[in-house]
Amino acid sequence: MAKKNERVYLHEYIDIILHHRADYFEHMTVGWKEAAAERGSRTVGIWGSFGSTGRWPEVVNLWEYDNWEMVAKIFAHESGGKNMQDPTLKEWWAKAQAFRSGGWDRLLLPTDYTPGIEEICQKGMIKHRVYCQERINITPGQSETYLDMLGEHFLPIAKELGMDLIGAYNTALRNDSEAFVIWGIKTWEDWARIEQAYQKSDKIKAWRARTSGIALDWVNLLMCNAPQSPLETGRQP
Repeated sequence: MAKKNERVYLHEYIDIILHHRADYFEHMTVGWKEAAAERGSRTVGIWGSFGSTGRWPEVVNLWEYDNWEMVAKIFAHESGGKNMQDPTLKEWWAKAQAFRSGGWDRLLLPTDYTPGIEEICQKGMIKHRVYCQERINITPGQSETYLDMLGEHFLPIAKELGMDLIGAYNTALRNDSEAFVIWGIKTWEDWARIEQAYQKSDKIKAWRARTSGIALDWVNLLMCNAPQSPLETGRQP
């Protein structure tokens, strides 16, 4: 029996101040190296939300941890200082304040068919021009059911369309009522073709019918890589 995927992911929406998205990209890659090495976390993706499809200016970060024990160790470290702030990050946080105003984080649990960032880079699944993030609202208690169905029934359709799976995740710390799925798409022209297929394909219509009553709503967001994101360079920043 295959070993269950024990990784845990941290997903972040970051509100960017005015024109500072490029500055924040730099701060979260080059400026984060020491802190990332200290914590053992791995960067999966750093993206800019494409404003015509969501909030702007906005950055989406996705971090990978080995397991819950690693997450607990990092949380204990981060909350150990005064005022719930890691003292070693004081200067980093102070600089970040010039670029961001707040955010919204989630912990995510991957499906067994979700590849790790090392596997993604090894397979050459990088340098997609567009990323499509699906946030799906699920009937409470059914998110794992939905993700199992996605792996069995929709993943083959997505591959036919030219969509590469970056990850499919169940949101932790809530009642199994939300899922995230992130796809890589090679070009904008490919995205336009895929979007038309979403409107016209009988296979996708059948998928929607199969998940009716489980997937209550979904919101798609288009994103583009930060210059030093592993999904752009094939290595950790």
